[in-house]
Amino acid sequence: MMKHMTDSIKDQTIADLISAEFTRQETGLEMIPSENYVSPQVRAALGSILTNKYSEGYPNRRYYGGNEFIDQIELIAIERAKKLFNVPHVNVQPYSGSPANFAVYLACLKPGDAFMGLNLPDGGHLTHGWKVSAPSQFYRSIPYHVTSEGRVDFTELRQVAEKEKPKLIWVGGTAYVYEYEFEKFAEIAESVGAYLIADISHVSGLVVSGAHKSPVPFVHIVTTTTHKTLRGPRGAMIMVTEKGLKKDKDLPDKIDKAVFPGLQGGPHDHQTAAIALSLGEALEPSFQAYGKQIVANAKALAETLKKHTISLIGNGTENHLLLLNLVPLFGPGGGIIVQHALEVAGITVNKNTIPKDPSSPFYPSGIRLGTPALTTRGMKEKEMEIVGTWIAAIIKEVSAYRLPETKEERDVFLKTMKTEISKNVKLLKIREDIKAFCKDYPLQ
Repeated sequence: MMKHMTDSIKDQTIADLISAEFTRQETGLEMIPSENYVSPQVRAALGSILTNKYSEGYPNRRYYGGNEFIDQIELIAIERAKKLFNVPHVNVQPYSGSPANFAVYLACLKPGDAFMGLNLPDGGHLTHGWKVSAPSQFYRSIPYHVTSEGRVDFTELRQVAEKEKPKLIWVGGTAYVYEYEFEKFAEIAESVGAYLIADISHVSGLVVSGAHKSPVPFVHIVTTTTHKTLRGPRGAMIMVTEKGLKKDKDLPDKIDKAVFPGLQGGPHDHQTAAIALSLGEALEPSFQAYGKQIVANAKALAETLKKHTISLIGNGTENHLLLLNLVPLFGPGGGIIVQHALEVAGITVNKNTIPKDPSSPFYPSGIRLGTPALTTRGMKEKEMEIVGTWIAAIIKEVSAYRLPETKEERDVFLKTMKTEISKNVKLLKIREDIKAFCKDYPLQ
């Protein structure tokens, strides 16, 4: 398989690095919840001759010639998305999730208008209004927060919305372990006349498989990336709902104009074809079972970690991801320690803030991990027990480390910590066990 993936690459340095990355992925456990493995046909489309074409505009309304086949591909992607999500309008051209979300701002707001989104350290997304993001430079960002249990504080959200009268409210996040309560958001948005936008990038595959509630009856616009639980290429979609059309009949046209020519030039046609293929896969009956298995695996993993006294935000999960609270074992800032230890043992996760984190986003006190990629490889509940036991053992093996308070001390500590952990005999033994374990679950 690897020869097939690199045999046309003449630059041996790049070919060897691709081969090395393949080996890293196949012999380790990829548990970052925003990562997944695409199917061989999706990879084939991404590397196809479609990458040669320019197609500025929309189907049957292009600025370039030679798009008769590209038009058909894009229309297929659009129709499949409409069917999957039960929406009347879809734009499949956004290059990724961040420009898709910015297109929503461009379509719905004027510079200086107020909007609300979940605070980034509370589990939100950068594009939902974090202070260094582009939307916060052009619009007035007002964050809402979560309770100590990690659930959206709807009392605060309602109070702030009534006071500030935002024009737009986001539902969605990147480290939220609960099912989104779209109906509560809708009630608040309607009370202040705001657009309600659901960014379901993390859970879109769960939505179409019936493993998570759909936002479509409650919101005006839905955005999603296509590469997480939906298991497609790196790309994004913007969808207008029937409720959105009732609020503003011109909303589809505003969205399309915001994407092109507002923010982008020609779409990535190879990406569009890969999206069409992945949406076709999501329409297959097997995808229903797949989405439900992702959630079942996450819950099984949570139960295993709790048995080993690992603290979890929310005491578990209602979707595909878990957020580990490392403060009881490490004090503030343990995320960077545990992320490195897990990576040495062959488990890829990301450090992450927890609600009311006593440390900073640079040195957070949590770990975020998920089950989509492992589920794609065919793992189920019994495998999650094995993986969870490894994770708990790794965490406890390095639990004597403490992040120093001062920057000067931290620089020395991090260098020493990484060197010591990289040589830890127990972690290296688990690494070999994981390599052997992964042989039973090869990548496609």
